[in-house]
Amino acid sequence: MARMVLLSSGAWADVALEELAPRAAEWGAQGLELCCWTEHFEIQPALSEADYTQKKLDLLNRNELTAPVLDVRRVGHAVCGPIDGRLQQFLPDYVWGDGDAEGVRQRAAEEMLAAVQAAQKLGVGTLSGFTGATLSALPTFPPYDADAIARALDEFARAWQPILEACREAGIRFAAQVQPGQMAFDLYSAEQVINALEAPAEFGFTLNPAALHWQGVDPVEFVRRFPERIFHVHCQDAAIRLDGRSGLFGPWPAGDARRGWDARAPGHGGVDWESLIRALNDVGYDAALAVDFEDAGMDRDWGGEDACRFIKRLDFTPAPRNAEQAFRPA
Repeated sequence: MARMVLLSSGAWADVALEELAPRAAEWGAQGLELCCWTEHFEIQPALSEADYTQKKLDLLNRNELTAPVLDVRRVGHAVCGPIDGRLQQFLPDYVWGDGDAEGVRQRAAEEMLAAVQAAQKLGVGTLSGFTGATLSALPTFPPYDADAIARALDEFARAWQPILEACREAGIRFAAQVQPGQMAFDLYSAEQVINALEAPAEFGFTLNPAALHWQGVDPVEFVRRFPERIFHVHCQDAAIRLDGRSGLFGPWPAGDARRGWDARAPGHGGVDWESLIRALNDVGYDAALAVDFEDAGMDRDWGGEDACRFIKRLDFTPAPRNAEQAFRPA
């Protein structure tokens, strides 16, 4: 099937796009997933400067790269996520403002609407990002009852429906990144989100198999449950290292030995990549595979190249639909 291999630019946020683009092309990437919290792509200049998007496209074209996806995870998280001082460093100053929670959420929603317009100008078909969450993925006390869950889902839907309507009008899809800390983090929560939003066609998911694997959720089952809503795939792996002392939850940063799991470059963790590719083939997924590099124990340039080449080797073409006919002896 030879799906396009992208490199998500977020791990190289401190590297100018002029430097990153030729590196990515040399590593074997065919495009970049531009992250909108870096100078790689900035939403407001894209709308206010007449030649901003064309300059980005010209730079990519010179390196034989495309940009089919924009990553808006940081500002998307603020639409519904809990607002505290930790989030300030991840948002533009004009979105954070004075830090008042309701104001931050409103400005984040406005920035998401602007991102839809910017994506349209760049010719991008998919926005990938966090949604934030009005429910915690962790067990809580006091626990949620049915009414509290219903209220949270309604609040989530009211916040996101105007953004999804803007996506519909612009012909752009929004792919919610599925992981703890977001409204959809496993199969059941993803079903709740779809029901709360009344299943708009422009809403789907970015599948990150690592974020499911470390929870004990099978990414293949997710693909088979939502075959028409897998809009994008982040290629990231995870290693689980439960040693009798650590757990899967905790505040420990990436790479900390107290964590019971850690992100790994693709092929260096426990994800069953062959089964995942077979499942994507079975459901007809033909969009990009994007390297989302977060391996705290590996040099990012070495890992970026290794990941691009790993995905290209792995992404085998499926057999014809009539496999029995295709393999019948002569």
